[in-house]
Amino acid sequence: MTMGPKDNGSKEQFEDDEEVLEINSVIDKMLHVPIAYQEKRHLEKISGAKIVAESWRLKERMKTVSVALVLCLNVGVDPPDVVKTSPCARRECWIDPLMNSPQKALESIGNSIQKQYERWQPRARYKQSLDPTVEDVKRLCTSLRRNAKEERVLLHYNGHGVPRPTANGEIWVFNKNYTQYIPLSIYDLQSWMGSPSIFVYDCSCAGLIVSSFQSFAEQREQDFQINSLHSPSSNSCDAKNCIQLAACSASQLLPMNPELPADLFTTCLTTPIKIALQWFCHQRQGSLAPGVTLDLIEKIPGRLNDRRTPLGELNWIFTAITDTIAWNILPRDLFQKLFRQDLLVASLFRNFLLAERIMRSYRCTPVSSPPVPATFRHPMWAAWDHAVDVCLSQLPQLLSDDSSNYAFQNSQFFAQHLTAFEVWLSFGIEQRDPPEQLPIVLQVLLSQVHRLRALDLLGRFLDLGPWAVSLALSVGIFPYVLKLLQSQAKELRPLLVFIWAKILAVDSTCQSDLVKDGGHQYFLRALQDPQMSASRRTMAAFVLAEIVNGNSAGQEACLQRNVVSICLDQLDDEIVMTTPKLKQWVSICLGRVWTNYDEARWRGVRDQAHERLYELLDDPQAEVRAAAVYALGTFVDNQPEAGSDHAAHVNQAVGATLAPLQRREASVLVRCELASALQRLVSCYDSSFAAIAFRFVEEEKNLDVIQEVGSKTKARTAGNGSVHQVTRSNSRSSFDHANPPANYLSMMKQSLAGDVSGLSSSSDSTTQAASGYDQDTNLSAERLNRLRKISFSGLPSIVGSSYSSVNANIWKVLLSLAADPHPNVSALAKCVVAGVMERVALMAKEQNCRYLSESGSPRPRRRGDSENYGDGLSVESSSPSQSNNSPLIPIQLTPYSRTRKSFWKGPDRSKEVFRASDVPSTSIALVQDRLVSTQFCSWSTTAFFEPLCKETCNEEKEELIRQKRHSHLEKLLLNRIEIDVAHQKLDMSRLGDQQFFNKNPQQPVSLLFHPHNNNLLVADRTGINVWEWECGQRKQCLRNNNPTNSSISSMHFINEHQDPLLLVGSDDGCVRIWKNPCRKENQNPELVAAWQAISDIIPSSRSSGLVTTWDQSNLHIYIGGDSRHIQLWDTTTERKEQEFLTGADSCVTTLDFSGNLLAAGCGDGSVRMFDTRDRYVDSPRHKAHPAHNQWIVNTTFLEKELLLTASELGDVKMWDIRKMSGDPYRTIKVVRTGGIRHVGVHPNLHIIAW
Repeated sequence: MTMGPKDNGSKEQFEDDEEVLEINSVIDKMLHVPIAYQEKRHLEKISGAKIVAESWRLKERMKTVSVALVLCLNVGVDPPDVVKTSPCARRECWIDPLMNSPQKALESIGNSIQKQYERWQPRARYKQSLDPTVEDVKRLCTSLRRNAKEERVLLHYNGHGVPRPTANGEIWVFNKNYTQYIPLSIYDLQSWMGSPSIFVYDCSCAGLIVSSFQSFAEQREQDFQINSLHSPSSNSCDAKNCIQLAACSASQLLPMNPELPADLFTTCLTTPIKIALQWFCHQRQGSLAPGVTLDLIEKIPGRLNDRRTPLGELNWIFTAITDTIAWNILPRDLFQKLFRQDLLVASLFRNFLLAERIMRSYRCTPVSSPPVPATFRHPMWAAWDHAVDVCLSQLPQLLSDDSSNYAFQNSQFFAQHLTAFEVWLSFGIEQRDPPEQLPIVLQVLLSQVHRLRALDLLGRFLDLGPWAVSLALSVGIFPYVLKLLQSQAKELRPLLVFIWAKILAVDSTCQSDLVKDGGHQYFLRALQDPQMSASRRTMAAFVLAEIVNGNSAGQEACLQRNVVSICLDQLDDEIVMTTPKLKQWVSICLGRVWTNYDEARWRGVRDQAHERLYELLDDPQAEVRAAAVYALGTFVDNQPEAGSDHAAHVNQAVGATLAPLQRREASVLVRCELASALQRLVSCYDSSFAAIAFRFVEEEKNLDVIQEVGSKTKARTAGNGSVHQVTRSNSRSSFDHANPPANYLSMMKQSLAGDVSGLSSSSDSTTQAASGYDQDTNLSAERLNRLRKISFSGLPSIVGSSYSSVNANIWKVLLSLAADPHPNVSALAKCVVAGVMERVALMAKEQNCRYLSESGSPRPRRRGDSENYGDGLSVESSSPSQSNNSPLIPIQLTPYSRTRKSFWKGPDRSKEVFRASDVPSTSIALVQDRLVSTQFCSWSTTAFFEPLCKETCNEEKEELIRQKRHSHLEKLLLNRIEIDVAHQKLDMSRLGDQQFFNKNPQQPVSLLFHPHNNNLLVADRTGINVWEWECGQRKQCLRNNNPTNSSISSMHFINEHQDPLLLVGSDDGCVRIWKNPCRKENQNPELVAAWQAISDIIPSSRSSGLVTTWDQSNLHIYIGGDSRHIQLWDTTTERKEQEFLTGADSCVTTLDFSGNLLAAGCGDGSVRMFDTRDRYVDSPRHKAHPAHNQWIVNTTFLEKELLLTASELGDVKMWDIRKMSGDPYRTIKVVRTGGIRHVGVHPNLHIIAW
């Protein structure tokens, strides 16, 4: 009896498990459905990153060039104010002064301290002043300052043989006979030393000197400000540029321990390793290794500058530890000033940290200015003690008689800290404190043993982001990695390329250092290395692109190493052709190499670089195409001193290749680069484009005249009951553009039988013609449309070059780009067009271009006069007998020097047409300014800010994204299941109940329900209103930004299984993709993409607008409408991939896609089926079926291979797509007065609405 419920529970549990498995299976399938417009270029603004990097590069490097050693010892005589213990510390510079005569001991000490300083700065000028007088000190300081000029001078003061400094700011020296102590004011010392300077005070109460120095410096600064107007050249000591190191504070005496040197502070500064080892032994007397004594310490083998020896290794570890302590304790700017600006100052401050540790153990506190925080308890000192202990423990074996059988064991200090750094990297994020081991990594780069590992870890650290690069540069990594570029080790090449790519992405100013040291050769070799991975070769191309970016020295150096040929060779490499990023940066590198560098450009011409770049214009990656357009744009942006036909041929060939891109490009990136590239062509041939634009403006005005005269003709015809036929010069139905405007006016007025009352007099028309050009720079959407519709095939012949049609075509492309639906593209192109239009207006005003007189006869002129339309454009005055001949416009198209000719003899009257060489120059400068530029290259650089080598990090990000998508899809699917259950219970008799009733601000043209919420999108002519249909409130209005004379004609949601994007088509042939159209989470709608999908719109009495359908599985958009073609646009590549000829005489009214079949309903009632797998337009798989007799309003694929079609007459038919040539599977006749305008099919229910 108890088994029944258990079985039922198990059954229910089993059914629940099956449901969960089914849901997960569906979600997994949906996760594999591709998503459109998720690339980086769609998700962020195309602009360069604003990096706030730390100021790691010093404004100026200083060098201590002079050192003054002032020793006031008075050997054998103790100062009166100091009572010394017995015994007490006596050694000065490790020399016992009592072992020799006073004078000889003094000289020995002076020579010894000089040698100690020379270890740190061997090239400085050293001057000793032993037991000096005031005059001696003055003479010494002034001479050193005079010779040092703006460099740093060091003054070392040892006052062990004189009284302590006074509270009045005085130190003591001697008189000439050494019978008295003479005070020397710090104020005077400041005047003699000037700045920049460094002062070292080794005496009791030395802190008094530091405080007095600051007080005197402040007083001096105040006096200088007061007296600067009267004595502007007065000497001033800037305390900011003065550094002071004092042995103790203002109230402390120096240690007198006989085991220590008397000048303990000086020994710490000049012989740090020796005093550190001795102090370590004093502190650890009971815990030293057996056999280790002070005498043994003196015999440590090796040299300080040889890291392979025990003594050199200790010095190396000491440098790494003190740098690490300083970098972790000091502010960044102070660290740069003290440890990176001057080698001697850096050494002294490293040793000052040791002096603080040692002297604090004897109750002395060293003082510095600028002050340094206390570091004597830093944990890194424990690492130093350990390294010393390990080294000393090996001394007995190393120095024994049998030392030949013992090998010195190097310290594991660097290996251990590299491991610690690696551990930090495994958890490293920007919010954590910086790794304290970073300065140690810098030191490890000097070691061949650990170099490979250190570079790898450094690269991983730099990969964390720009903040990590800034930290590494601030610690001083730059000179080390710069020097490593001289290495020939191939195993280092990938690591160094990676590191330099990271550095240049953050700070491109390093390019000059690379060129100066020949570093560009390293990256050229890396780019050619077949053993390098594609990602590292991409970084090498990026580094080269940064080296030549705006750097003439870099361009020249790289060109000498054949960078153009090397980059072009990469385009033949199979690895490169399968790596979009590498193709992109090779193209950018080429574009930057020949930017404003004509020699590189001609090297590219010789190597057919432009033809190689043409191939990249068809690349499936939008960034690669944009890079190729950029490179081709800079390729034509060079002008030799004297133009050549070959240069013109190359430039025009590039222009002819770039112009057609506008019709097949959906990428905003590429079209922006196209506008920038064409602007460079306009700059090269400004006179040609000005002349072409002038003719377009003339034709625009002629069309206005035709419209005006036509309207008056109709009015007069209606009044007189007669029709006047206007005489044409040929049989064309359109206006004859070959006739001069004045002749046309004359003929038109004669045909109107003297009706000239409605037209202006000749003087009035002249004024209007001149003033009309003031409006030429008005680039409204309506005016751009009028200019675009002008056909240059009917313009007067342009003589002087065979390239005129190319430039005219480029001009039309610029006009189309100026009317581009994306604001970024249109803004760039409008700048170019406006610049040309402004020059057209200047041409008209300067040359006083007028139409001929009202009667059609020319006004009286002197022989030789001609109508000048500007530079490169001149039309000879024609006689009455020649008035019907079209004026020929000569245009200068060959590149020319910017220096124009000053003299000209005038046109040759024996010729009927002026050639380019006959055209006079004018005072109007038509050189196009650099108005437009993009940030595509800077934006491309931001890719190197992101982690590039952390595969685990990328996998974690992908997993987080996948989990987020999974959760989102699960919610949608559960909601869908609830809806399906509700659909099964749906009362079909209540379908007529009204759920929503509201008035839209304008007449709706399209409706669309949001797939995930209760929003209803209602489109009118210019915008989309978002309604919440449950509550009847309008949420927002989305302006589609289409021109006022156009209307929205279609809407679709794409990526419905994720965050949907809205596809909006308008009848001007434009498509716009909107993100967040319903203001989700209060975020404003964003335009993701926009382009001119159809440019060959055919005017008709009834328009279908733009008709679209979406293929989510392939991310394709099929677009038709008032065109003879149906176009397939790939949103992944963002370009037109295929074009189907409809074969119909009417427009396409509806589109639907299923599997591989595309169904198109047409205005003549036919349905045309296309197999999209076939790339041929005239394929036998393209079939037409006369499904209806009238305008088709719907075509929808149903399940089981059925197709539903409906016409405006009300006949709804369902077809078996396998037997379309026969009768329909089913027919539904809708009886309704006036027919039907739209039919909707529910995607999940068997419901049809009309």
